[in-house]
Amino acid sequence: MTKTRFLTLVMALALLLAIPTAAFAQNARPHVFIGSVTLDGATAADGAAVTASVEGEQVASTTVVDGEYLLLVESATGYAGSTITFKVSGASASETADWEEGGATELDLTASTGQGGGGTGETGSTGADGADGADGADGADGAKGDTGAAGAAGAKGDTGVAGAAGSTGPAGPPGAAGADGIDGGGTLGIIALIIAAVALLAAGGSYMMGRRA
Repeated sequence: MTKTRFLTLVMALALLLAIPTAAFAQNARPHVFIGSVTLDGATAADGAAVTASVEGEQVASTTVVDGEYLLLVESATGYAGSTITFKVSGASASETADWEEGGATELDLTASTGQGGGGTGETGSTGADGADGADGADGADGAKGDTGAAGAAGAKGDTGVAGAAGSTGPAGPPGAAGADGIDGGGTLGIIALIIAAVALLAAGGSYMMGRRA
């Protein structure tokens, strides 16, 4: 540590001790950082900005004087457990440190702007959503599903109206004439009468003989 840097650190600590304790009753004591500043391999120019950030939010800043910086990182509640990152003229320094209430740390900062000539810029806002892509090809047909259960029987339909009676058909043609019958007054009729008379006489004789007996 150079004599100048040592004296500066001592003065910073003396200043903190000189402030009455009551002044810190509502606020956490700051953490003091001091050291040299190198940018792109050379001592940073006077007036170059040195900033400190916690979780991406800038919490303290100062400028380079004679190639060195003195920075107080403080807040009402402090940054216990947080890591502090540093930037030189917007370029991120390689060094980081853990914040400590009332701490005093000698920390030389080294930063590089890179080939672009400037420090890392802030993250840009999210771009607009792109246009919808073309529809994909139709997928293959799915497997055939199981046969569904039989549906319930339908209701019985109403009885149809009776059809109208048909009209009487025309009369058929006359039938053919039948053959002539046998003449009842012939010889055969006489023979039949004789046979009938004989039969009657025989029956009557049998009857009379039966009564006598």
